[in-house]
Amino acid sequence: MFFYIFFIGLLLGAIFCVWRISVADFRRRIIPDAYLWPLLLMGLTVVHFFPWICSIGESVIGGVMGYALAATIGFIFEKYSHDKLNTPIGMGDIKLIGTGGIWLGTTGLAIALVLSCIFGAIWGYKKHQKFIPFAPFFFIGAFLSFIAIMFLI
Repeated sequence: MFFYIFFIGLLLGAIFCVWRISVADFRRRIIPDAYLWPLLLMGLTVVHFFPWICSIGESVIGGVMGYALAATIGFIFEKYSHDKLNTPIGMGDIKLIGTGGIWLGTTGLAIALVLSCIFGAIWGYKKHQKFIPFAPFFFIGAFLSFIAIMFLI
């Protein structure tokens, strides 16, 4: 009984962090570490005690691979960008993708990234926006990836 209450508490805390990160990314174009690090730690705790999506090993590999992939993309954009202040991917996005790898593992992270890029591109096209906040669309993609892993794969 205690484990179910603990699990629900972790998920409610994660939902709160996701909400705060999404609002901050929409309003200020920043992903605050004050909510990102607890989300990462909650992900490690959930995967360790409740391995319902992936094992702890796959989770850590997903986090490292997500961080490395996003950091490489961010480095390339920063190196070859003419405007150094407005690069398309920031450190918050890089840490967010690493956190998504912790929660979803490698397969789930790949699905979440593809879906989030599609949804973000559609939103940017419809709204004629130059800036597209990545965090809300990543969370939508991560949620749909979670559903796909649990029920379809």
